[in-house]
Amino acid sequence: MKFHSIFLAIICFVVLSCNGQNSKEIKTIDSKAFAEKIAATQNPQILDVRTPEEFTSDHIDNAKNINWLGTTFVANVEKLDKSQPVFVYCKSGGRSQKAAEKLNELGFKTIYQLDGGMLKWDAAGLSKPSATIIGLSVPEYNKLLNSDKKVLINFYAEWCAPCKKMTPYVLQMQKDLADKVTIIRLDADKNKTLISEMKISELPTLLLYDKAAVKWKHSGFISEDDLKKQLQ
Repeated sequence: MKFHSIFLAIICFVVLSCNGQNSKEIKTIDSKAFAEKIAATQNPQILDVRTPEEFTSDHIDNAKNINWLGTTFVANVEKLDKSQPVFVYCKSGGRSQKAAEKLNELGFKTIYQLDGGMLKWDAAGLSKPSATIIGLSVPEYNKLLNSDKKVLINFYAEWCAPCKKMTPYVLQMQKDLADKVTIIRLDADKNKTLISEMKISELPTLLLYDKAAVKWKHSGFISEDDLKKQLQ
């Protein structure tokens, strides 16, 4: 019995020790620190784990695109130098977190993950200015707000898990509350200019307007009941 207790204690110690090591090797840092670390690293390995389509629209200079959702992720990252730091990011942080954990499992020694992904990178003003307007312009957006009714803008993305969870009841509210509020859903990936100009750094983001003025703002998941309360 005593031997069994000692054995369990050793197992717990080993597990906790391993977990502690893993957490130390993945460092989640904000946009400014991420940019500074890249600048201070010779030949940095910058890993964009978004889809090729997302990567084409915008990415951090010198980043390599290896899609986390693709079938060759492991094979491609195995070609990188595990002894050197790797900088990993996605759109908002969900995929990069999973990718960072996989890199840790594969033996990469130092992993920096961009907190909030490209959404927060753009909001921090670190992306290169672009003369090309992607999606709605700010004046076009403002025209959407000219209404006698309240207007709810729902910024979302197809890859965003909480957005997907909310989609069914947001679409239903579009119909059920049409006489009280106009609900407009805007895909963040197709409206990059707006996302950058408005400094939207998290998805989903909802903004409720009354006479073109913001009356309520919420970022992240919100339940159907709580959303309905805001729209009454």
